[in-house]
Amino acid sequence: MAGFLFNDVIFGPVRSRRLGLSLGINLLPLREKYCSFNCIYCECGWTSPKQAVHPEFPSRAEVALYLEQRLQELQDEDYLPDAITYAGNGEPTLHPAFAGIVDDTLSLRERYAPKAKVTVLSNSSRIDVPAVFDALQKLDNNILKLDAGSERLFNLINNPVEPVNFDELIENLAKFQGNLIIQSMFLRGTYKEQVVDNTSRDEVALWIGHLVEINPKLVMIYPIARATPLHNLEKIALRELEEIAEKVRMAGLNVQVYQ
Repeated sequence: MAGFLFNDVIFGPVRSRRLGLSLGINLLPLREKYCSFNCIYCECGWTSPKQAVHPEFPSRAEVALYLEQRLQELQDEDYLPDAITYAGNGEPTLHPAFAGIVDDTLSLRERYAPKAKVTVLSNSSRIDVPAVFDALQKLDNNILKLDAGSERLFNLINNPVEPVNFDELIENLAKFQGNLIIQSMFLRGTYKEQVVDNTSRDEVALWIGHLVEINPKLVMIYPIARATPLHNLEKIALRELEEIAEKVRMAGLNVQVYQ
C-alpha cells in the first residue's frame, strides 16, 4: 500500500473530527513520506527504509508565502479556518526551520485569522530538541502522540526509525508542564508475529500512569478512521473507547473520544 500523500505545502481547509475546519501545512517533501516513525496505522503508508538522506523540504519563505496567499483567499471568501495545522507527509518537526515557521505562522494568523488555533500533530520524537520544544510551547494546540503504555507496544505500534528511549520520552512530555494535548490511537491486530493490543487492562493502566505523570490539558482518544498499511488492524468500537476514557477521567484528567 502506497498510502495517501499531500501534494501541496498548504492544503484544505478540510473538516477534522478533532479540530473543526482545519487549514493544513505540509512541511515535508511532496512526493514521499518522510518521518521518524513507521506507525502501523499511518494513512501515509510505510516509511521507506530508503527515505531521502537529503529531503526536499519547502523553504521557510515558501511556506510563509503560500500560507499568506491561502489565508488571503479564505478571508475574501469569508471561510476562515478554525485551525491552522502542521500535518502532512510525516513528522512536521523534522523540518530544519520548524521554529522559524512557527513564528511566521503565528504572525500571519494574527493578521488574517486571529480566531484560528495554530496546531501541530506530532509523534513526539523531536521534543528533546530545544528549538523544537520552545516552538511547540508557543502553539495553541500542541498535540503530541502517546499510543502505548509499555515500551514493547510503543515499538510495535510506532516503529521508530531510530531507537527511542521510552522512559526519556515520557520524561520529556512531562517537561511541558501540562502545556500539551496527548493524542492516542487505540487498535488491535498482529505485527511481526506479535499481538498488538493497547486496549488491554494492563496496557491501559500503564498508559494512564504515564498520563498522570505528563498531566496534559486534554487527552484525545480515537480509533482507526482511514486505510492503514497493515491490513489486519481492528477499529475499536466507540463503547470500548468510552470505557477507556472513563478510566482517564477517574485519574483526574480531561479526555475526549473521537470516532
